[in-house]
Amino acid sequence: NILVLCTGNSCRSQIADGYLKHFAKGKANVYSAGVETHGVNPNAIAIMKEDGIDITHHTSNLITEYLEIDFDFILTVCDNANENCPVFPGNSKRLHFNFPDPAKAKGSDEEIKKEFERVREMIKKYCMDFVQNYV
Repeated sequence: NILVLCTGNSCRSQIADGYLKHFAKGKANVYSAGVETHGVNPNAIAIMKEDGIDITHHTSNLITEYLEIDFDFILTVCDNANENCPVFPGNSKRLHFNFPDPAKAKGSDEEIKKEFERVREMIKKYCMDFVQNYV
């Protein structure tokens, strides 16, 4: 069981959720949540679709929905989530990487899209490495 945790469960954790499920090929149960919920960002859905992964069915969930699950890994993908992650019972291994928030990108539509692509590629590599090392 893997939990991906971010602030609003709208971009980075949703992208990581999609890639972890893709690379793990059914060998892991992947959940994503936020310390708050902001809804799934339409730009995250679009950028993942460009890479052949459909996250349109994803929902934005609160961390409190998953407190009863025994997680093997908790992956925090932003500093805020790392600092505000509740303690889970059991022996879950926590890993942290502070990815930039593409939802905060400013500029033209093309500049914002480029930032979503850049962050997507960072998360894709992180998830591929994680699955190769731990799943």
